[in-house]
Amino acid sequence: MKILLVPLDDRPSSWQFPQKMGEIGDVDVVLPPRALWGRFMEPGQSDRIVSWIRSQDLSTYDAAIVAVDMLAYGGLVGSRTYQVSSSAALRRIRVLEEMRSKAPGLKIYAQNVIMRLALTYDRENAAYYSKFSEWAKISASTDAASRQRTAEFEKEIPGHILKNYLRARKRNLQSNLAAIRLVKKGVVDFLILSQDDASPVGIHVADREKLKQAIKELGVTSKVAIQPGADEVSMLLLARALNTFHHQRTAVKAIYCSEEKANTVMPYEDVPLRETVSHHLAAAGASEVQDEEEADLLFFVFASRDVAGRAETFVEEIARYVEQGKRVAVADVDPIGNIQGGDETFTSLLIREGLMPRLSGYASWNTAGNTIGTVLPQGLIFTLTDSRLMTDPATSRKVMAAHRWFTLHRVMDDYYYHNLVRKKTQGYMKAEGLGSLIMDEEQARGVEQYARTLMHDFFDGFTETFFRDVATEKQQIHCKCIGDIRFSLPWNRTFEAEIDFDIECALN
Repeated sequence: MKILLVPLDDRPSSWQFPQKMGEIGDVDVVLPPRALWGRFMEPGQSDRIVSWIRSQDLSTYDAAIVAVDMLAYGGLVGSRTYQVSSSAALRRIRVLEEMRSKAPGLKIYAQNVIMRLALTYDRENAAYYSKFSEWAKISASTDAASRQRTAEFEKEIPGHILKNYLRARKRNLQSNLAAIRLVKKGVVDFLILSQDDASPVGIHVADREKLKQAIKELGVTSKVAIQPGADEVSMLLLARALNTFHHQRTAVKAIYCSEEKANTVMPYEDVPLRETVSHHLAAAGASEVQDEEEADLLFFVFASRDVAGRAETFVEEIARYVEQGKRVAVADVDPIGNIQGGDETFTSLLIREGLMPRLSGYASWNTAGNTIGTVLPQGLIFTLTDSRLMTDPATSRKVMAAHRWFTLHRVMDDYYYHNLVRKKTQGYMKAEGLGSLIMDEEQARGVEQYARTLMHDFFDGFTETFFRDVATEKQQIHCKCIGDIRFSLPWNRTFEAEIDFDIECALN
């Protein structure tokens, strides 16, 4: 299978994750040249990406996954400011109609972000960033206290910043509506309108309601999903593309750490955790079941890192099902809003019990939507591949190398980097007098070197045990790492890291 992917931006979650996840499903994921994707505050080269799409022989592709925000504005960060007019954005989006005309049988999956509440943090807006975020939450409220507080904020936030934000918000809504109309016209087969970081109340709610109304009026409710998240959506669409291509509908049962947590809205989201899981399952083309005996995959959702003792008992439950030979995927969700990584107690127990290499998926990064939207596609794609596609030694080795890479990557990135190394690195930065967020090139390279040394030590220690167990009883495949870990900070800040390494697998 061959899939064209236009990424949301140049962060690893937008291109590296789906590309490697594609390998788990024996898929060749093809992207535009990396030089066109932009970098952080520098938007991607949308018009050149459009030209690249036009240059492709679409008859050689089975599906396309397109981030509309990259086409329209140059990526996610570019979508948050008014640097591109609405007319220019809509003109660029029309390349999707050209794609449909040239390749009538091509499956086209699209994601389009519903603009978040906050600005993109930088040195210029640091002084009023938190005030702006609060303004975006309460400015749509009509009670007297909120109106008074809104007026106070509007005196403290530069007027041109508010104007630019509101113009971008209006333009993005028009793009969202245009994307829905492309579904109605049969250009886009399935669309995810993903709500970037938000809360249950705020200026975004009115936009979302307008989109819901448009979806209903156009009669496309089965082909358009509105759900939390942004960074993980390409992976959900990849899982959906694979499931559609292979006529697979994996049955999944979600098992929560508690009913209370399942019904709680997680930080930076606007619906309860249970709804986030259900939205992501539906978007990925899976079916949700309540009976574990009917399930092809058991999805354990841990959100109780603030509840003493629950990590231990939940790991015991996971281990019991793994020992029974069940396919198990695990999401470690942050219920507090620290946005670090995997819970130290929970993750260290999974490692100690030797469960990581036996899981069908694992993730614990950033928001609940990010975590769930990463681990579910891995679990779904591996379930599909392990049950149906590993029919020859070469494919089996390739698939297991990719699956092992992805699970190991999640542990190294989500847990070791975000929960352990990042904290130490920020302490180092403070001691060196560096700002906690944006650095210049020279500063970033020095911080990279410090973090890389820590990552190297964790990598060597963890991989020694990670590759000790046989990956699958069916194929008896043994895998190992070749060479050292590679590490960098692509946006000159510690919030995201680009991590890579090489894995080789062979039949025993």
